[in-house]
Amino acid sequence: MLAVIDIGNTNVVFGLYDGPDLATHFRFATRHSATSDEYACLLDGLFRMSGMSFDRIDGACIASVVPPLTEVFATLVQQWFRTRPVVVGADGVRTGISVLCEVPVEVGADRIVNAVAAHARYATSLVIVDFGTATTFDAVTAAGEYLGGAIVPGVRVSLDALFQRTAKLPKVELARPDRVIGRTTVRSIQSGAYWGYLSMVEGLVQRMKAELAPPVTVVATGGLAGLLCEGSPAIDVVDGNLTLEGLMRIWQMNR
Repeated sequence: MLAVIDIGNTNVVFGLYDGPDLATHFRFATRHSATSDEYACLLDGLFRMSGMSFDRIDGACIASVVPPLTEVFATLVQQWFRTRPVVVGADGVRTGISVLCEVPVEVGADRIVNAVAAHARYATSLVIVDFGTATTFDAVTAAGEYLGGAIVPGVRVSLDALFQRTAKLPKVELARPDRVIGRTTVRSIQSGAYWGYLSMVEGLVQRMKAELAPPVTVVATGGLAGLLCEGSPAIDVVDGNLTLEGLMRIWQMNR
């Protein structure tokens, strides 16, 4: 089986592929100070709950936006899975994507991985929206050229900042209100967070599409994609496992 590991600022998403099929996946909090042994202990429990074992792993691919944890998980893979991982962004690792940004090394591994998966699925220009700690917008041509994009604070980061920087506004859960006009403070904040954020997403998507050759497919991914993009006419596809698929495809290119 193939282990794919997406190390984000808030969560680590760990998937297991059995051939081309995603057999199972786990999501757990990113702990910057945790050691490879501590993460291995956590994974051992999750594996046992799923009826899996480490000895079934024969390959691994890692994408990380948390540099201190890249080596931690590479060590975990080598020590506990007994295999050498493919690390996206490392010298010699092929992705099949041409990065046309002014400073290619600045592009996050997760953004390249998403581009790999989406490009493999759709023979069109792409806008990929990833709802994470930050929300990223990525533009990819039909030829597989990564052009760049936009980065904005994630909706939960925005809500936390509002609570921390105001004296009387409460901390609220992100939810989809039935109406835009909130009749309580909580409902007003939820409306601004949900409908305001979605309007920003739709506006940026529309502006990016205007700079790409049609047709353009808009793909949303990340933990909040399902909630925020439900029913939005600007989003063509919601795929919560896009990053994991991209890791699987990159491993296939480099095994």
